[in-house]
Amino acid sequence: MAARARSRGPADKPARTADTEHGPARDPRDREERLTMTTAREIMTGGAQCVGEQETALEAARRMTTPEVGALPVRGTDDRLKGVVTDRDIVVKVLGAGKDPAETKAGELAQGEAVTIGADDGAEEILAPMTTYRTRRLPVIDGHRLVGMVSQATSPEPCPTPRWATS
Repeated sequence: MAARARSRGPADKPARTADTEHGPARDPRDREERLTMTTAREIMTGGAQCVGEQETALEAARRMTTPEVGALPVRGTDDRLKGVVTDRDIVVKVLGAGKDPAETKAGELAQGEAVTIGADDGAEEILAPMTTYRTRRLPVIDGHRLVGMVSQATSPEPCPTPRWATS
């Protein structure tokens, strides 16, 4: 089967992909363009809900019943981000540990320092903390204000599923 050039832009632009027997070939320049042109602000899910650190795990779980909400940033009494609580945190650290979700505070589940990215950070800066801190979701901040969330599903490059995520 002969490879057939396929134009992806105006006729004066050279073809950057070609069909092969295994499907369309990708040009490495495409990845570079996606990484340099994409910011967290462009790919984030805006309007992220928060849960206060004094609110309960039950209240956090109720907010997570909205489709596609699997994590909530935890806001401290000083309005600063304290961490993130996930649906898994509630299952493992509350229900699995035999704790009462109506008594357990969301702040107890948000351990350590909050890992965030800036709204104008580039794609490479988004992927690095996901890998380093072994997380699938990151809060996006503009100054000290939460403006959205980025997840592996919305990142500009496919994130390979790490070994720790499958165990």
